Amino acid sequence: MDLVTLENWLDNTVFVILLATMLIYWVGAAFRQQGQWLAGLGRTGMILANLGLVGLLGARWIEGGYFPISNLYESLFFLCWGLTLMHLVAEGMSGNPLVGVVTAPLAMGIAAFATLTLPPEMQTSAPLVPALKSNWLMMHVSVMMLSYATLMVGALVAIAFLIVTRGKTVELKGNSIGSGGFRALGTKTNLTPVPESHSEATIDGGAGGTAVLTPAMTATTAVSLGLQRLTLAETLDNLSYRMIGLGFPLLTIGIISGAVWANEAWGAPWSWDPKETWALITWLVFAAYLHARITKGWQGRKPAIIATCGLGVVWVCYLGVNLLGKGLHSYGWFF
Repeated sequence: MDLVTLENWLDNTVFVILLATMLIYWVGAAFRQQGQWLAGLGRTGMILANLGLVGLLGARWIEGGYFPISNLYESLFFLCWGLTLMHLVAEGMSGNPLVGVVTAPLAMGIAAFATLTLPPEMQTSAPLVPALKSNWLMMHVSVMMLSYATLMVGALVAIAFLIVTRGKTVELKGNSIGSGGFRALGTKTNLTPVPESHSEATIDGGAGGTAVLTPAMTATTAVSLGLQRLTLAETLDNLSYRMIGLGFPLLTIGIISGAVWANEAWGAPWSWDPKETWALITWLVFAAYLHARITKGWQGRKPAIIATCGLGVVWVCYLGVNLLGKGLHSYGWFF
C-alpha cells in the first residue's frame, strides 16, 4: 500500500470513527442508565480517531517531506487532531462524558468537510513555496491550530453550560473557577447555612422565588434531578474556564511566533493582513473573557456568552479569511 492510498483510507476511516463516536455520545446522553459503558466506548472512539489522525499526518509528512500544515486540507486534519486531543484532556479533567456530546460533532464535521468537500488537487501534496520553508512556520501554524482547538473546546463547553441552564437564572458569586457554586434547585427551598463558605449562587426558580445559596448550605426540598443538573452546570462552567485559560497562552505564543516568521519572510512583523487582524480580535475576545472571570469575578452565563461569541470569531479567523481569499494568508481553496 503506497502512502497516498494509506492517506485516503485513513481520512475515510477517521470520518467513520468520529461519526460513530458522535452517535455513541449522543445515545449515552439520552439514555443515562447506559452512560457508563457508552462513555468508555466514546472515549475509545476518540482515542482511535486521534491515533488515525496521527497516522494520516505522519504519512502526509513522509510523502511531502514537510510538516503537513501548508494548505486547508492539511490544516483541517491537524485541527481535527487537536480537537480530539483536547477533548481527551477536557474529559479527563472533568470526568464527564457530556464533553463529547458537543466536541465529537465538530470533529466529525471537520473531517467530513476535509474528506468529502475539498477538491482532489487540495488533497494532494505539493512543493512548498520558499516563504513556507521555515521552522517558524511549523511552530506558528501548529501552535495556532492547537490554540484554536483548545479555545473551541472551551467555547463548546460554555455552550453546553448555556443549554444545561436554559430557562433558569443562575448566577455564581465568588472565586473565578466557580467551585461549589451550584448546589440546589427549587422554587421553595429550606436552607441550613454552614459557616466558612467560599462562593454563592443566586438561583431564580422562575416562579417568583429567589434563593442565594452557598456551597455549604443544605437544601431539604431540593429536587435531585435539578441538583444533578446544576452540579453539571458548575462542572461545565469550571471546565470551560480552564480550557480557555489553556488555549489563550497558546494563542499568544502562536501570534508572537507568526510575527517573527512574518518578519523573516516578508520583512515586517505585522502588516494588518486580514488574518492578522482577526487573530488580534480573537485574542482580545478571549482576553476580555479571562479579564471578566479573573478581575471582575464573573461566572456562569455572562462569560459563557462571551466564550460563545469567541467560537464564531475563531472560525472567522481560521476559515473566513480563506473564504475571502485576500491577504498574505489566502492560500486556501475558494478564491
